[in-house]
Formats: sequence, structure tokens, C-alpha cells
Amino acid sequence: MVSPVQVPPPRHRRSMSGPIILIAVGIVFLLGTMGVLNWHNLGHWFAHYWPLLLIIAGVIKLIEYQQAQREGTRAPGLSAGGIFLIIGIIVCGLIATQASHVNWGELGNQINIDNGDDFPIFGSKFNFDDQLTQTFPAGASLRVTDTRGAVNVSASEDDQIRVVVHKRISAENEGEANKWNAGTKPQISVSGSVVTLNANNQGAGDHWVAEDLDISLPRKAAVALSTHYGDVSVIGREGNVDITSQHGDVTATDINGKVSMNLDHSAARISQIASDVSIEGRANDVSIEDVKGGLHLDGEFMESVKLAKISQPVMFKSSRTDLDFSRLDGDLDLDSGDLQASDLIGPLRLNTRSKDIRLTGVSGDVRLQDENGSIELRVNKIGSTQIDNRKGDVQIYLPDKAGFQVDARARNGEIQTDFDQLKVDDSNDQAVATGTVGGGGPRLIVNNEHGTIEIRKASSAAQESEEAPAAPKAPKAPHAPPAPKTPQVTEN
Repeated sequence: MVSPVQVPPPRHRRSMSGPIILIAVGIVFLLGTMGVLNWHNLGHWFAHYWPLLLIIAGVIKLIEYQQAQREGTRAPGLSAGGIFLIIGIIVCGLIATQASHVNWGELGNQINIDNGDDFPIFGSKFNFDDQLTQTFPAGASLRVTDTRGAVNVSASEDDQIRVVVHKRISAENEGEANKWNAGTKPQISVSGSVVTLNANNQGAGDHWVAEDLDISLPRKAAVALSTHYGDVSVIGREGNVDITSQHGDVTATDINGKVSMNLDHSAARISQIASDVSIEGRANDVSIEDVKGGLHLDGEFMESVKLAKISQPVMFKSSRTDLDFSRLDGDLDLDSGDLQASDLIGPLRLNTRSKDIRLTGVSGDVRLQDENGSIELRVNKIGSTQIDNRKGDVQIYLPDKAGFQVDARARNGEIQTDFDQLKVDDSNDQAVATGTVGGGGPRLIVNNEHGTIEIRKASSAAQESEEAPAAPKAPKAPHAPPAPKTPQVTEN
């Protein structure tokens, strides 16, 4: 008996979509490592066209299905590796697409990262130098735009404007760097009485180009600067100086004209100004010294504000502090938790919160409001004074022979005084001190809640200083290495 012939089962073919896609991706990456393809362009293409890989895989599966139908075999299915490959393409593609919509340069600016210097994945760095020189028209002003790079302005000895350019370009190779260098040549143009110097950083599109500009021009010319990322220094100007800066340190010194600054996450150092100074925006630490004109600060100051020798009225305004006074003969130091000033001429008006305040050598009228902080006021020449405070002690030191009238009230606190002419009543939950000292004069009104009030003679403060024992000197300990500085986000 002849046994029936066994018919082999339909042959199962493996799908070719996975290998074909892997080969294609491998070829692309090989061309990238060989320098044939640009990595920046490769990433851009993948971010926008990655769905083509899924379309190719689908077309291959459709062809395999039709081939299997003609041969009477079973069409190949998706293996576990193929499924993971497709999932990987989708996940990486979605991430790349979202990443392509991010302005990485702006993000680097926001977190103070200079990507061309700190991140080698953006390519190698190439340096180029250039110079520009031409006659600067008499009576003209200079306008400078530099998106990325430092700008230094100094005075020249003739009627020429000279620009020394130090350029840094991040590129894959020297050929690309040369191309972008040619497309980012700084340009000087003249329109009427305005000379414009454009660093032309955007000439390379989205590619990273930084240009440091060292500029010298006649001292009398006014200067207006705009930078997005880079330090600014202006020294020796007769005309006005106007600076717009983001993410940089700004210095202005020896200026006879007005100084105006609009800052965004920038610090400022200003000194020897013969006219007014104005700063607005969102600044880091600010230091201003020796200003013959007035001072106007309006914005958010995230670290500290230091002032010294301001000859005309000062106005300071932020979300937490509103301060103005007539003159500063000494210095003032303001940060997130403290305000200290010496030799301050009123009328003084201060409205703040959550600060410990110490003002010495104050002359003139005073209007002061605070809460969640202590107040120490030392007066040289008393004027009309009113102090309102909550949750903190108030100490006032007045000249021994001054004449004034007092109306002081401390709720849930007590009142102490060195002046015998004042009548103090501590019998209730609100202490009260009233009276006239030295034949009368300016009125002193003090209201405090949850804190004491001390009205002292200036001589007692001097005596306390003399009687205070000197602190014993501790043995010197070995110096520990400084800890890394942590950025502080505070507002004054």
C-alpha cells in the first residue's frame, strides 16, 4: 500500500521592512560620520520627514502581502523586533519634531548657557578677526546691534570710528565656518546724523555666531547699544548712553550725558556720571556710585542694589519696595531681606515689607512703612516723621537737644524712652507715649503692632557702642574650598 504524499505547509517568509529600514538608517548615519551629510541638516530632515519611514515600511508590507497572495503562501507578520523598531521610530520622531520647535538659543540664554562654548555637540569652534574704519560724521550718534557677543566702547583721539571684530563660529568643518563668516560681516551705515553698526549675527541663520566688538569713536558722540547675550562696557562719553542688555554684565563709567538702561537678567556697574541715570526692567545686582544727577530705578532687582553718593533725588520702585529721597551723601545697600543706608537726606518715603531696615545719619522728613521686619532710625536733623510697622521692633535715636512732639503707640508691645518729658502708659495691651521735648517742633508719630518702640537719645547709642565688649578673636581655621555659588531668585 502506497502512503499518500505529504504536502509541505506553506512556507513562512520573514518581512523585509525591518532590514531595509535599518540599512537605510545605517547608510544615512554613515554619510553623517563621513562628513558627507551635515548633522544639523540631518536632524532637521528627520524631525520633519520621519513619517516617511513608516510609509516605506507600510509599502514594503503591502508588496509582501500581494506577493504572498500570488504564491499562495502566508504573508509575513510583524516580529517583536519590527514592532519595537516602529515604536522607536515613532517615539524618536515625535521627540525630534517637538525639539525642532524649541528656540535653543533663547533657551540657552534663559539659563545663562553659551551653547557654542559649552556644548561641543554643536560643532567645532572657529575664530575670525576683522577690522572696520571710516570717518565718523561730526555731531552724529552711534547705534550698535549685536545679538551675541561683548561690546566695548571707548573714546578715540580723532574723527574716525574703528571697530575690531573678534568672531567665533560653531560649525561642522572649516568650509562651513568660512561660508558663515562671509555671511556675517559687520556693516556700518550712515543715515542722516545716525551711524549704525550691525554685527550681522543673523547672517548665518540659526547657526551659532558670536562677535565681540571693540569700538572707538569721538568722545562727544552719543551711543545706543542693544545686545541679546554678551557683556557691555562704555567708558568716556560726552553724549547720552542708552543700553538695552539681556544676559550680560553692563559697565558705564565717566559719562557726562544721561545714562539709560533697559536690563533683562543683566547686572550693572555705573560710576562717575555727570547727569541722570535711569534703569528699568529685570536686573540682577546693580551698583551705582558718584552720580551728579538724579537716579530712577524701576523694575525687579533679583540680587542686590548698592548706591553711593547720589547728588539729586533718588526714586526706587519694585514689587516689594517703594523708596524715594532727596540725596544720598553716604551709601545704601538693599537686598531681599535688608535695607541699610547712611547719610541720607530727606524728605524720605519708604514703603516695603519683610525687610530689616537700618538708616543712620538721616536728615529731614521721614515717612516709613514696613511689616515683618525691624526698624532702626538714627536721625541727625529731625523733620516731620511717621513710622508704621508690624511684627518687628522700632528703635529711633534722636539728637539729645532736639525739640519735637511725640505720639507713639505700641499694640501688644511696650515703649521705652530716654526723654523724661515723655509720658508713657503701659497699663493696657496698647502702650502709649505722648509729650513735648525741648520746647516742641516737628511731630514724631510711631505706630507699631506686635513689637516694642524705643525712643532714645543719640548719646545713648554712642555710649552703647563704647561699652560693648570686644568679641574675642577665634583661632584661625584652615580655609575650606569655596562652595559653588547657587543662583538665588529673590526680589527686592
